[in-house]
Amino acid sequence: MFEKLFSYRRVLARHRDAPFAQEREAYLRHRAQQGAAKETLLNIARELLVICKKLPLVSDRAIDAAEIEATAARWARLQQRRHRARTQLWPRGLFVLRATQWLQFLGRFKKAEEKAVPFSDLINDFTTCLCHDRGLSSATIRNYYWHVRQFFAWWNGQSRPFADVSITDVDSYVALKGTSCWTRVSVASCTKALRAFFVHAERRAWCTPGTAAAIQSPRIFKQEGLPTGPAWDDVQRLIASTNTSRPRDIRDRSMLMLFSIYGLRSGEVAKLHLEDFDWEREILTVFRPKQLTTQQYPLAQGVGQAVIRYLKEVRPRCARREVFLTLKAPFRPLSPGALHYLTRKRFSQLGITARHHGPHALRHACAARLVSEGFSLKEIGDHLGHRSSYATRVYAKVDIAG
Repeated sequence: MFEKLFSYRRVLARHRDAPFAQEREAYLRHRAQQGAAKETLLNIARELLVICKKLPLVSDRAIDAAEIEATAARWARLQQRRHRARTQLWPRGLFVLRATQWLQFLGRFKKAEEKAVPFSDLINDFTTCLCHDRGLSSATIRNYYWHVRQFFAWWNGQSRPFADVSITDVDSYVALKGTSCWTRVSVASCTKALRAFFVHAERRAWCTPGTAAAIQSPRIFKQEGLPTGPAWDDVQRLIASTNTSRPRDIRDRSMLMLFSIYGLRSGEVAKLHLEDFDWEREILTVFRPKQLTTQQYPLAQGVGQAVIRYLKEVRPRCARREVFLTLKAPFRPLSPGALHYLTRKRFSQLGITARHHGPHALRHACAARLVSEGFSLKEIGDHLGHRSSYATRVYAKVDIAG
């Protein structure tokens, strides 16, 4: 593998003669098979050359994260003293990343022992019920799990069995969070999760009956503000800014259209597969994670043309079935966080003023446009994939007269 990357004899000999040459070559071949570009492989080879000399890789001993961090810190200080880096942040982070990835590939990375979650058996029983009996979405279950786990971490410090918990204890925990760091909305989300858990706990006879009903939540005024999407003129300007021949603009144009014309969420766009586009019947199928169902849309001509151009000219040829991928190897699907970042960045570049700057702001803009064109709230809710008309009522305030 080194022969394919380095042509100068001295450089080639330097990489061959350094420790763990076979292990480094095996990892480079692995990254090449993943589709990494030659420039990426060159950078990895140079970084591994440093790592194999700096890390104490004696015998077959596993290396833990703390040892990697300490070595990376020394290397970063050396780079800064030699004026090869202005700060220690970048060389330190890169050292940790490459060393961790390489050692994981070799099976020599020692994972930190996971701390035991207090009352994990109760929490797991609760989340299993949420999934199988109530059929809640994975996002809701993660939210409930996080809040209940935080409560039990606090309750574990009280050194009392769970059977002794009372509404006074729950109120004390919620008050502590409300006065220290959480907003009113966060506290309301916490009480909702705890109420659901204590309902389950009462059914299992884990606690005193009536605790769930006594949990009070701060008042949250539903629909107290207007939807926070940008004006439709700004949305059109945003889409028009991507009408170029640059690969990034070609890819982002189709995604921005899906956000603004169909009102799709970032997770829904990230999970689109090639099979979801029926080009013969001109139908787009979207999986709705909140409803655990699929919804079909007629494929708008402009959106279809943008997606086809992306597929023909930009999308890398690989085995991945997701529609939207990274532009550089190794090719992988874009995450919802990446979609939020690229949308926010384009808002900033164009100077578009809005309270929020992510894909959900374009979803609000889509709904507001449908209201202004005279669609009923039922039609708008169906278009957005709302489970009930209650979630759509906030958009009625966009057009008071209507």
